[in-house]
Amino acid sequence: MRQLSKLETVIMLVGGLLMVVGAGGTMFLQSWATYVFAPGALMFSAMQMRQTYDGRNFTIRRLRRLLLVSDVLFLIAALLMMLNQSNFIGISQLAYVQYVHNNWIVVLLVAAILQLYASHRIANELEKEAKKR
Repeated sequence: MRQLSKLETVIMLVGGLLMVVGAGGTMFLQSWATYVFAPGALMFSAMQMRQTYDGRNFTIRRLRRLLLVSDVLFLIAALLMMLNQSNFIGISQLAYVQYVHNNWIVVLLVAAILQLYASHRIANELEKEAKKR
């Protein structure tokens, strides 16, 4: 795996921290939480997308794609969180309640589970690959 520079690592960690603060802030119905979560998701996802794997291990390549899916889901969760705060796209109230209202929680949960699984498995696979050398 391509290692991130120190600046990129700091950006990724700050992004993750902002995501946690933003998601936690919504539990207390804070209006600013959306505007903390969204940049955090963007920073975290962008830095994780910069990490690449150029090896031939099919399992790691598949897990990297899973990480990219979770990054996209983090960004979708941020968008749904913004839509949840105000219906700025102007859809009907029934469609809003069916498709938008608090559905960001489900998307965020799926993204977090995929992120945990893929990160853990990639670490194990890289360790196996290093032992083979």
